[in-house]
Amino acid sequence: MQKTLDLIRAFAREEDGVTAIEYGLLAALIAVAIIAGAGLVGTNLNGMFNAIAGKLPQTA
Repeated sequence: MQKTLDLIRAFAREEDGVTAIEYGLLAALIAVAIIAGAGLVGTNLNGMFNAIAGKLPQTA
């Protein structure tokens, strides 16, 4: 019985799983930031190209 309790205590003190979860959450947060940033850059770049296209002379 004591050996089982010792194994449970050792498992509860183990921190490798917690560290892996933290790294996973950090990676997800970075991915969301990159996606949001790329979306904003794409929108701004599209607006800039449309503004330039509006100033160019039209050809037939």
